[in-house]
Amino acid sequence: MGKRLLAHLSKTGFDLGSSWFVPSKVLAPLRRNGLDPVPELARMQAQGPVTRLPLPVPVWLVTGYEASKQVLVDADAFSNDFGHLRDLGLFADEAPGGLGFSDPPEHTRLRKVLTPEFTMRRLSRLVPRIEQIVADQLDLMSMKDGSVDLVEHFAMPVPALTICELLGVPASEREEFQRRSVSRFDLGGAATASLSAVSESIVYFRELVRAQRQAPNDGLLGELIRKHGDELDDDELAGLADGLLTGGFETTASMISLGTLAMLRDPSLFDRVRSGEEAVNGVVDELLRHQTVVQVAFLRIARRDVEIAGTKIKAGDIVACSLSQANRDPSVYSDPDTIDPARPAGQHLAFGYGAHRCIGAELAKMELRIAYPALARRFPELRLAVEPGALSFRKLSIVYGLHSLPVHLGSHTNPLQADL
Repeated sequence: MGKRLLAHLSKTGFDLGSSWFVPSKVLAPLRRNGLDPVPELARMQAQGPVTRLPLPVPVWLVTGYEASKQVLVDADAFSNDFGHLRDLGLFADEAPGGLGFSDPPEHTRLRKVLTPEFTMRRLSRLVPRIEQIVADQLDLMSMKDGSVDLVEHFAMPVPALTICELLGVPASEREEFQRRSVSRFDLGGAATASLSAVSESIVYFRELVRAQRQAPNDGLLGELIRKHGDELDDDELAGLADGLLTGGFETTASMISLGTLAMLRDPSLFDRVRSGEEAVNGVVDELLRHQTVVQVAFLRIARRDVEIAGTKIKAGDIVACSLSQANRDPSVYSDPDTIDPARPAGQHLAFGYGAHRCIGAELAKMELRIAYPALARRFPELRLAVEPGALSFRKLSIVYGLHSLPVHLGSHTNPLQADL
């Protein structure tokens, strides 16, 4: 099946970097209209929760909320195994490892190792450090004259430094760590460019794992080596670290910047996040649903014939879930395009669903619950420094985001001048 797909795509000139060759339905899940999914996704959803995409072999796009949950939760019927995706010809021969590209029992074994490290009790130890990271970045921003790029100076450094802190990346390597992470989800060029960044990241993490085996520090990698070093080889540890980077850096950075933009468009949201913890939780959860920065879940391959929302899927067919559109399903959410912090919490697919739900979800929410209020309180006059139409968004990406977010901070005090 994979070789047939590759041959067909090669003959038809299929290239994510040359989008005029590709029907708009195929690219719609990777595109966005500002802060909203493109209208074509809503039109497909209105015709039914499952749509056959116009490609040479069967590829199905799931846009309905309940239908997406059915796919994401059923590991017996749908496989995440990297071997299937490698057969498509889009990946190098080397498997990235980690949780996202594995099936039970391998996935179960690896998840069991990581889960104790991502409980709220274990993660709470990071709160003071995250608060300090956020405060430091706000201080650095306050010292700049004119407009400030919130992506470069706040949204990117906060999760990058947090994930470095979590993993135990040496301070001297953190700038390089961030550089390697930025381009992996942007598919504006050929698909292989993004996948090459993944391969480079795996090589880096292998080197880090080898160093940690010699002298494990207090970070997550050191902890895993001390507790499970005999049962996890270097490739598995590197894959787990890369998976945590995947889920813990770029996605949170995008949420910080996109959430800030949404609050700039609706200042009442800024007022809410200044007002207390309960209000912050509601805003964060609703922004996660509304933005759904991971636009498409990892591809699934049907293991057997199965039916989704009345549509028959055959064994070997490829299934993609549009999480961004599922989280705007009008059969589930009233007025789904509106940001309503009063909605019941947790009823969305921003972190996926089922066994593959993002293991770092609580860490991401922790960072957002610290970053948004701190930003809103420190700079109450924050405003865009450009016209909204001048903002640059990623045009074609798995993880959606802004290239930059120029803002004026308003009147503020340089912390270094406060006592002068």
